[in-house]
Amino acid sequence: MVVPVAVRDVAAVAGALLVLTAATSEIGTLIVPRPIGSWLTRLVDRLVDGAFRMITAPVADYRRRDRVLASQAAAILLAQLAAWLGIFFVGYSLLLWPFVPDVTTAFTTAGPALWEIGSSSVHGAAEHAIQDIASLSGIITVTLQIAYLPTLYSAFNRRENEVALLNARAGVPSWGPELLTRTHYALGSGTSTVDTLPDLYARWERWAADVSESHATYLPLVRFRSPKPLSSWVIALLSVLDSAALYLVLSPQAAPAVPARLCLRSGLLCFGEVARAMGLDVPDVPDPAAGISLGYAEFLDAIARLREVDFPIERDPAQAWPDFVGWRVNYEQAAYAVAAAVDAVPALWSGPRRHPAAAIAPLRPAPGKPPK
Repeated sequence: MVVPVAVRDVAAVAGALLVLTAATSEIGTLIVPRPIGSWLTRLVDRLVDGAFRMITAPVADYRRRDRVLASQAAAILLAQLAAWLGIFFVGYSLLLWPFVPDVTTAFTTAGPALWEIGSSSVHGAAEHAIQDIASLSGIITVTLQIAYLPTLYSAFNRRENEVALLNARAGVPSWGPELLTRTHYALGSGTSTVDTLPDLYARWERWAADVSESHATYLPLVRFRSPKPLSSWVIALLSVLDSAALYLVLSPQAAPAVPARLCLRSGLLCFGEVARAMGLDVPDVPDPAAGISLGYAEFLDAIARLREVDFPIERDPAQAWPDFVGWRVNYEQAAYAVAAAVDAVPALWSGPRRHPAAAIAPLRPAPGKPPK
């Protein structure tokens, strides 16, 4: 069957659009240093995430599920590369169709151009030009993806360094009240180290800004899991923000107001920007009247934990609760959405997950010498 020239021309236009779509997505993802909305990369992320949801659906144990999900980021990167090359392949094949006898020849000509350095089976300036551009597209795509990996792992290492350091302070999995408790208890030394919290909040202010920029720009980073199953960057940041909010509302005179507030601001922006980059339904400005999911009883449990080590509390919990709600409403919805999307460890105060499971309290060492 002979396909009319007009149909081939329409197919060539469609092929040009496919090539442009793949090139725009690739440039926006790998070169432009800012979050560029690409339906293609978001689609790949959703398809791979959907596949991993199906695989892990029967797995009730979190540690086993975490081992499976550890490969999700790598799968997204490979699927992303395959999507770009596949779209280029179809696009350049359709572009070649008007210049070759049939569509089969078009596809068999475009294939070697992408996977190799072209072939000598074509004749004419237009065919050679399309084939040469296809060859460059294939080489550039693979090269950029390879060069992209050191950037990803550099950002991952910066992120995980602070998360690992926090584990000794905030427990594993991390929890905001535990961070305040252990910092004051100071390994049973008898000397409170809450004076180190301003420096901690300053570091995590910068950390949150770094994660916000890198993870919103290079979306697969969000799916990179911590080396240890009970550790998570989402839970770590949430615990730091909760500790800052608790300190401000319970001990307003002693709390480092400026570092804590700056950390809270940077953290809530981080959660919001990452959640929106992932396509999650999170408002730009949270509604203060919406309240929070965390209950007052859970807040009182945190107060009881702080009192176990005689943490200095200046205000009555009932008075501090509305102020704590006012802080947490700014970041809770986005934090819970990201934690559920990546299936982070079900820590205390971190919201629901795909698989209903009891929250895991921080693993604590054996009691040491109590402070005097």
